[in-house]
Amino acid sequence: MNVAGKQPPPAPLERPASLLVPTWTKTGIALLYDEGSENAYDIQLKLTKEVLTIQKQDVICVSGSDHNTNHRTVTLHRQPVGGLGLSIKGGAEHKVPVVISKIFKDQAADQTGMLFIGDALIQVNGINVESATHEEVVHLLRNAGDEVTITVQYLREAPSFLKLPLGSPGPSSDHSSGASSPLFDSGLHLNGNSTNTAPSSPSSPIANEPKYEKRWLDTLSVPLSIARISRYKAGTDKLRSNAFEVLALDGVSTGILQFYTAQECADWLRALSTNISDLTLQNMKMANKCCSLSHQIIHMGWVNERLEGTDSSQVYKYKFLALKGSSFYIFSTPPVSTLDWVRAEKIYHLCEVLFKVHKLWLADDCWLQANLYLGIHQDYELEDQRPYCFSVMVGHGQSHYFNVELGSELAAWEKSFQRAIFLEVQRTGSKTYMCSWQGVTLCFTVDFALGFTCFDSKTKNVLWRFKFSQLKGSSDDGKTRVKLLFQNLDTKQIEMKKALLGKLGPDPAALTQKNLNFRI
Repeated sequence: MNVAGKQPPPAPLERPASLLVPTWTKTGIALLYDEGSENAYDIQLKLTKEVLTIQKQDVICVSGSDHNTNHRTVTLHRQPVGGLGLSIKGGAEHKVPVVISKIFKDQAADQTGMLFIGDALIQVNGINVESATHEEVVHLLRNAGDEVTITVQYLREAPSFLKLPLGSPGPSSDHSSGASSPLFDSGLHLNGNSTNTAPSSPSSPIANEPKYEKRWLDTLSVPLSIARISRYKAGTDKLRSNAFEVLALDGVSTGILQFYTAQECADWLRALSTNISDLTLQNMKMANKCCSLSHQIIHMGWVNERLEGTDSSQVYKYKFLALKGSSFYIFSTPPVSTLDWVRAEKIYHLCEVLFKVHKLWLADDCWLQANLYLGIHQDYELEDQRPYCFSVMVGHGQSHYFNVELGSELAAWEKSFQRAIFLEVQRTGSKTYMCSWQGVTLCFTVDFALGFTCFDSKTKNVLWRFKFSQLKGSSDDGKTRVKLLFQNLDTKQIEMKKALLGKLGPDPAALTQKNLNFRI
């Protein structure tokens, strides 16, 4: 279709309508996974427009004096019914501390107001139990008498399987694990009998004793401006199961964030991606205030570039790409100042690059299916297992192969390349290439208004001319030969025109892309 008389493409900084979603503020519970210990513990995530904050639970003193903020010593009075009113999990045999896993409402432990789920036992009646097994601590507590003094410390990074969700009273479902497992919940409230069966006074906090509360406290803030998200296990093409990592521009990492369901993971990915995209858009707008219309930034963001390893394995490395003015930039680190743009690893002219989407698997991001349809070709023969991939051909057989983390990012890059190339072709207006056919040196002109013209370089005689609306197909051999198919307006027949492009000509594939962009 001829572009003459058509409306121009969307403004360079306009987000495609199909991708418009609100900026997110969000709070939720997740797990922080430690690859070294293979443990995961509860955290709370708090997302704002500009920052992702990780919060960990801790017990703090909210009133009264507390001379030792790390340890709390509490005296429990065993009750005839309910015993100490708590349960424990863990033990040294499992390389985890003994932790309070339940506190039963209105019973001894609860009445103190000083004990919390997640408290690790340090001492029982003055005996250190930090290196004790589960059964040793159970035996000690059950035989400690009616008055039991325990010293505890809240374990901020307790493995998640040692703790129950907040507000989950009642019998544990972990009994099937057996007493040898850290999942086993020893219910001290079930067997509270001691040698003295006389009723004991209920435990209660003393008026002048400090009071404590369990609260979520900020422990790490990750700026989202030009941040990146990684869903893959380091050094592999294997996606993490319901997990990802967020890395800030300065290298600060959230660590591996795990979620209980795939839907929760997808929701957080969408929210974070939206906020990162919005911040990137703001950065682009600020930078474009200092640039002329012909040098505006169209799009930029993080990708993974596939590199060939020394053992022929596929290695991915983070790269930062940008479409600015007439050029396509590849950076190892994002440009944060005007001077950084000249320090790009690679710079290519947009009129002579070919963008190609390779594959898209929507199954991993089901939320995209309703608003993202690309109708793209699938390269099933590719061995790469990463789902959202595209390549940019930049020369005679040379190309860069990239992967992004989300389908929405792939869609954004495709739309942005289309806009950037269209705008550059529109600015260029007309371009002439040297070529040859049957031994004759020819000139091949692509003109934004007139279409395609081929003429003799010496005599200037026009050999053939076609409008853009007559172009019905194009192909190339990836090296020097290009083939164009035009429809004759009079006969309606398809005519084939071939050309051999020399060293002064563009990459044939890029020329094909240019022709197609004229037709958009």
